Amino acid sequence: MIEVSQLRKSFGAQEVLSGVNLSISRGESAVIIGGSGCGKSVLLRHIIGLIQPDSGDVRIEGESIVDLSERQLIKVRRKFGMLFQSAALFDSLTVEENVGFLLDREETMPREEIRKTVAEALELVDLGGTQNKKPAELSGGMRKRVGLARAIVYKPEIIVYDEPTTGLDPVVSDSIDQLVIKMRDQLNCTTIVVTHDTRSMRRVGNHVMMLHHGVIHANGKPDEIFNSTDPIVHKFVNGIADPKDLEF
Repeated sequence: MIEVSQLRKSFGAQEVLSGVNLSISRGESAVIIGGSGCGKSVLLRHIIGLIQPDSGDVRIEGESIVDLSERQLIKVRRKFGMLFQSAALFDSLTVEENVGFLLDREETMPREEIRKTVAEALELVDLGGTQNKKPAELSGGMRKRVGLARAIVYKPEIIVYDEPTTGLDPVVSDSIDQLVIKMRDQLNCTTIVVTHDTRSMRRVGNHVMMLHHGVIHANGKPDEIFNSTDPIVHKFVNGIADPKDLEF
Protein backbone atom coordinates (compact mmCIF):
# COMPACT_ATOMS: atom_id res chain seq x y z
CA MET A 1 0.00 0.00 0.00
CA ILE A 2 2.76 2.44 1.01
CA GLU A 3 6.47 2.21 0.24
CA VAL A 4 9.13 4.72 1.28
CA SER A 5 12.60 4.34 -0.20
CA GLN A 6 15.79 6.15 0.83
CA LEU A 7 13.85 9.24 1.89
CA ARG A 8 16.01 12.22 2.83
CA LYS A 9 14.98 15.66 4.04
CA SER A 10 16.97 18.54 5.52
CA PHE A 11 15.90 21.90 6.86
CA GLY A 12 18.87 24.19 6.53
CA ALA A 13 21.91 22.41 7.94
CA GLN A 14 19.81 19.93 9.91
CA GLU A 15 19.16 16.58 8.25
CA VAL A 16 15.89 15.25 9.71
CA LEU A 17 15.43 12.15 7.53
CA SER A 18 18.61 10.35 6.55
CA GLY A 19 17.48 7.58 4.23
CA VAL A 20 14.18 6.20 5.57
CA ASN A 21 12.95 2.88 4.19
CA LEU A 22 9.59 1.40 5.20
CA SER A 23 6.69 -0.58 3.81
CA ILE A 24 3.07 -0.66 5.03
CA SER A 25 0.68 -3.31 3.73
CA ARG A 26 -3.01 -2.82 2.94
CA GLY A 27 -5.18 -3.23 6.05
CA GLU A 28 -2.21 -3.02 8.41
CA SER A 29 -2.11 -1.00 11.63
CA ALA A 30 1.36 0.55 11.45
CA VAL A 31 2.76 2.57 14.34
CA ILE A 32 5.74 4.90 13.96
CA ILE A 33 7.40 5.67 17.29
CA GLY A 34 10.32 7.82 18.31
CA GLY A 35 11.24 10.66 20.60
CA SER A 36 10.06 14.26 20.31
CA GLY A 37 11.68 16.05 17.38
CA CYS A 38 12.99 12.87 15.73
CA GLY A 39 11.12 13.54 12.46
CA LYS A 40 7.97 11.42 12.84
CA SER A 41 5.61 14.16 11.70
CA VAL A 42 7.97 15.17 8.88
CA LEU A 43 7.91 11.57 7.64
CA LEU A 44 4.12 11.53 7.90
CA ARG A 45 3.81 14.68 5.82
CA HIS A 46 5.94 13.13 3.11
CA ILE A 47 3.66 10.10 3.03
CA ILE A 48 0.56 12.23 2.45
CA GLY A 49 2.30 14.47 -0.07
CA LEU A 50 2.45 17.69 1.95
CA ILE A 51 6.27 17.85 1.74
CA GLN A 52 8.59 16.97 -1.13
CA PRO A 53 11.80 15.11 -0.21
CA ASP A 54 15.31 16.20 -1.05
CA SER A 55 15.77 12.70 -2.48
CA GLY A 56 14.17 9.28 -2.31
CA ASP A 57 10.70 8.08 -3.19
CA VAL A 58 7.22 7.63 -1.72
CA ARG A 59 4.82 5.26 -3.48
CA ILE A 60 1.11 4.88 -2.77
CA GLU A 61 -0.34 1.71 -4.30
CA GLY A 62 2.71 1.48 -6.53
CA GLU A 63 2.51 5.07 -7.81
CA SER A 64 5.27 7.54 -6.97
CA ILE A 65 3.88 10.78 -5.51
CA VAL A 66 7.21 12.60 -5.68
CA ASP A 67 7.16 15.50 -8.16
CA LEU A 68 3.42 15.21 -8.87
CA SER A 69 1.58 18.43 -9.63
CA GLU A 70 -0.65 19.91 -6.94
CA ARG A 71 -3.73 18.82 -8.89
CA GLN A 72 -2.43 15.23 -9.01
CA LEU A 73 -1.55 15.32 -5.31
CA ILE A 74 -5.09 16.37 -4.40
CA LYS A 75 -6.34 13.15 -5.97
CA VAL A 76 -3.79 11.12 -3.97
CA ARG A 77 -4.72 12.88 -0.72
CA ARG A 78 -8.34 11.84 -1.13
CA LYS A 79 -7.15 8.35 -0.20
CA PHE A 80 -6.20 9.69 3.25
CA GLY A 81 -8.09 10.83 6.29
CA MET A 82 -5.96 12.59 8.91
CA LEU A 83 -6.45 13.30 12.59
CA PHE A 84 -4.06 16.06 13.63
CA GLN A 85 -2.50 16.27 17.08
CA SER A 86 -4.60 19.30 18.07
CA ALA A 87 -7.77 18.13 16.23
CA ALA A 88 -7.47 21.46 14.30
CA LEU A 89 -11.11 22.53 14.64
CA PHE A 90 -12.57 25.92 13.77
CA ASP A 91 -13.77 27.44 17.04
CA SER A 92 -16.41 29.61 15.33
CA LEU A 93 -18.07 26.64 13.58
CA THR A 94 -20.40 24.01 15.00
CA VAL A 95 -19.45 20.36 15.17
CA GLU A 96 -21.54 19.68 12.06
CA GLU A 97 -19.89 22.53 10.16
CA ASN A 98 -16.40 21.37 11.19
CA VAL A 99 -16.98 17.78 10.10
CA GLY A 100 -18.61 18.76 6.83
CA PHE A 101 -16.29 21.67 6.07
CA LEU A 102 -14.51 20.21 3.04
CA LEU A 103 -17.64 18.54 1.68
CA ASP A 104 -19.41 21.89 1.86
CA ARG A 105 -16.55 23.76 0.16
CA GLU A 106 -16.47 21.34 -2.77
CA GLU A 107 -20.14 22.10 -3.52
CA THR A 108 -20.57 18.71 -5.24
CA MET A 109 -23.00 17.21 -2.72
CA PRO A 110 -26.52 18.41 -1.83
CA ARG A 111 -26.79 20.03 1.59
CA GLU A 112 -29.10 17.33 2.98
CA GLU A 113 -26.72 14.61 1.84
CA ILE A 114 -23.83 16.41 3.56
CA ARG A 115 -25.84 16.56 6.79
CA LYS A 116 -26.63 12.86 6.55
CA THR A 117 -22.99 11.96 5.85
CA VAL A 118 -21.80 14.10 8.78
CA ALA A 119 -24.38 12.55 11.11
CA GLU A 120 -23.23 9.05 10.13
CA ALA A 121 -19.58 9.96 10.80
CA LEU A 122 -20.47 11.40 14.21
CA GLU A 123 -22.43 8.28 15.14
CA LEU A 124 -19.43 6.16 14.18
CA VAL A 125 -17.22 8.05 16.65
CA ASP A 126 -19.92 7.99 19.36
CA LEU A 127 -20.82 11.69 19.10
CA GLY A 128 -24.36 11.47 17.80
CA GLY A 129 -26.46 14.50 18.74
CA THR A 130 -23.55 16.94 19.09
CA GLN A 131 -24.01 18.60 15.68
CA ASN A 132 -24.95 22.02 17.06
CA LYS A 133 -22.29 22.27 19.74
CA LYS A 134 -19.18 24.44 19.40
CA PRO A 135 -15.66 23.06 20.09
CA ALA A 136 -15.42 25.12 23.29
CA GLU A 137 -18.32 23.10 24.71
CA LEU A 138 -16.47 19.81 24.25
CA SER A 139 -13.81 18.02 26.26
CA GLY A 140 -10.38 17.35 24.77
CA GLY A 141 -11.30 13.76 24.00
CA MET A 142 -14.54 14.82 22.31
CA ARG A 143 -12.69 17.34 20.15
CA LYS A 144 -10.36 14.54 19.02
CA ARG A 145 -13.45 12.52 18.07
CA VAL A 146 -14.81 15.43 16.03
CA GLY A 147 -11.47 15.63 14.23
CA LEU A 148 -11.69 11.91 13.55
CA ALA A 149 -15.25 12.24 12.23
CA ARG A 150 -14.00 14.89 9.80
CA ALA A 151 -11.19 12.54 8.73
CA ILE A 152 -13.59 9.71 7.83
CA VAL A 153 -16.38 11.55 5.98
CA TYR A 154 -14.74 10.63 2.66
CA LYS A 155 -14.46 6.97 3.76
CA PRO A 156 -10.69 7.02 3.16
CA GLU A 157 -8.55 4.01 2.34
CA ILE A 158 -5.87 5.15 4.81
CA ILE A 159 -6.38 6.91 8.15
CA VAL A 160 -3.40 8.74 9.62
CA TYR A 161 -3.19 9.73 13.29
CA ASP A 162 -0.56 12.25 14.40
CA GLU A 163 0.00 11.86 18.17
CA PRO A 164 -3.71 11.13 18.83
CA THR A 165 -3.34 10.63 22.61
CA THR A 166 -1.08 13.61 23.37
CA GLY A 167 -2.43 15.72 26.24
CA LEU A 168 -5.12 13.21 27.21
CA ASP A 169 -5.43 11.34 30.50
CA PRO A 170 -4.98 7.53 30.50
CA VAL A 171 -8.72 6.75 30.42
CA VAL A 172 -9.44 9.09 27.50
CA SER A 173 -6.28 7.87 25.75
CA ASP A 174 -7.60 4.32 25.98
CA SER A 175 -10.94 5.39 24.50
CA ILE A 176 -9.14 7.05 21.56
CA ASP A 177 -7.12 3.87 20.99
CA GLN A 178 -10.33 1.85 20.99
CA LEU A 179 -11.70 4.22 18.33
CA VAL A 180 -8.57 3.73 16.20
CA ILE A 181 -9.18 -0.02 16.30
CA LYS A 182 -12.91 0.46 15.61
CA MET A 183 -12.21 2.63 12.55
CA ARG A 184 -9.76 0.08 11.19
CA ASP A 185 -12.18 -2.80 11.58
CA GLN A 186 -15.42 -1.11 10.50
CA LEU A 187 -13.99 0.91 7.61
CA ASN A 188 -11.55 -1.83 6.54
CA CYS A 189 -8.80 0.74 6.09
CA THR A 190 -5.04 0.92 6.49
CA THR A 191 -3.98 2.72 9.68
CA ILE A 192 -0.85 4.76 10.42
CA VAL A 193 -0.33 6.06 13.95
CA VAL A 194 2.56 8.36 14.82
CA THR A 195 3.14 8.42 18.57
CA HIS A 196 5.62 8.35 21.43
CA ASP A 197 3.03 6.63 23.66
CA THR A 198 4.24 3.03 24.06
CA ARG A 199 0.99 1.92 25.74
CA SER A 200 -0.91 3.10 22.68
CA MET A 201 1.65 1.39 20.44
CA ARG A 202 0.88 -2.00 22.01
CA ARG A 203 -2.90 -1.49 21.90
CA VAL A 204 -3.39 -0.37 18.31
CA GLY A 205 -0.44 -1.64 16.28
CA ASN A 206 0.37 -4.89 14.55
CA HIS A 207 3.53 -3.43 12.96
CA VAL A 208 5.84 -0.98 14.74
CA MET A 209 8.74 1.05 13.34
CA MET A 210 11.07 3.17 15.46
CA LEU A 211 12.56 6.29 13.92
CA HIS A 212 15.94 7.25 15.38
CA HIS A 213 18.60 9.59 13.98
CA GLY A 214 16.68 9.91 10.70
CA VAL A 215 16.36 6.20 9.86
CA ILE A 216 14.13 3.28 10.84
CA HIS A 217 16.21 1.83 13.67
CA ALA A 218 13.83 -1.02 14.63
CA ASN A 219 10.98 -2.78 12.86
CA GLY A 220 8.71 -5.54 14.18
CA LYS A 221 5.57 -6.58 16.03
CA PRO A 222 4.57 -4.54 19.13
CA ASP A 223 5.74 -7.19 21.63
CA GLU A 224 9.04 -7.61 19.76
CA ILE A 225 9.69 -3.88 20.02
CA PHE A 226 8.53 -3.64 23.63
CA ASN A 227 10.73 -6.56 24.70
CA SER A 228 13.71 -5.65 22.51
CA THR A 229 17.18 -5.97 23.99
CA ASP A 230 18.53 -3.30 21.62
CA PRO A 231 19.74 -0.61 24.07
CA ILE A 232 18.21 2.32 22.18
CA VAL A 233 14.83 0.63 21.77
CA HIS A 234 14.85 -0.70 25.33
CA LYS A 235 15.56 2.72 26.83
CA PHE A 236 12.88 4.39 24.75
CA VAL A 237 10.01 1.98 25.44
CA ASN A 238 10.88 1.84 29.14
CA GLY A 239 11.32 5.60 29.53
CA ILE A 240 14.96 5.45 30.64
CA ALA A 241 16.68 8.79 30.10
CA ASP A 242 20.27 8.83 28.94
CA PRO A 243 21.10 11.91 26.81
CA LYS A 244 24.37 10.35 25.65
CA ASP A 245 22.56 7.45 24.01
CA LEU A 246 19.22 9.04 23.12
CA GLU A 247 19.84 12.15 21.09
CA PHE A 248 16.51 12.55 19.37
